Amino acid sequence: MNVYDTVSQAVNELKKRGYTLDFNLKENCIICNETEYQPDDFEITEVYRFEGNTDPADEAIVYAIESKEGVKGVLVNGYGPSADTMTSTMAKKLRMNREE
Repeated sequence: MNVYDTVSQAVNELKKRGYTLDFNLKENCIICNETEYQPDDFEITEVYRFEGNTDPADEAIVYAIESKEGVKGVLVNGYGPSADTMTSTMAKKLRMNREE
């Protein structure tokens, strides 16, 4: 797995490798171009965690995601106090891939 110093560097490099779409997190799914993907509809292929040097609000996780149909993109989410609200199923899907 690659190592990146910043969120933007990770996102830019993933885009160069075909993860061109931007996913957004909803409470129970991820969404891209108005298409919703349930936890069973996608896999997380890479995960990069970034910790803020002095500000916990700077903490983020970058996920490289590929749907079962081959749609590839990136999801950037905060963690800790800045994490988005989500269902336990979505939280488990994202957490499971961070621990691998």
